[in-house]
Amino acid sequence: MSIGMVINLMQGGVLRVIMLCAPVLGAALIVGLIVAIFQATTSIQEQTLTFLPKMIVILIMIALLGGWMFSVMRSYTIDLFNMIPSLAH
Repeated sequence: MSIGMVINLMQGGVLRVIMLCAPVLGAALIVGLIVAIFQATTSIQEQTLTFLPKMIVILIMIALLGGWMFSVMRSYTIDLFNMIPSLAH
């Protein structure tokens, strides 16, 4: 196993982690921004107000994208397991 192969494996793993986390974190960021703007305009300074909308959006995003996330991780895992015989020699 060469250094280049290890680097490619690490890059692939990090890329997939970013690809899987970005939609969920992006949606939570947008909801947090909307709630922060709402709090600023209404002078409501409740710290826990952002928790429930973010949690609901995160759960909805996972429910909507869960199948896609699973298939991406499944294909990456299968690719890794298929590489094992080539590393044995």
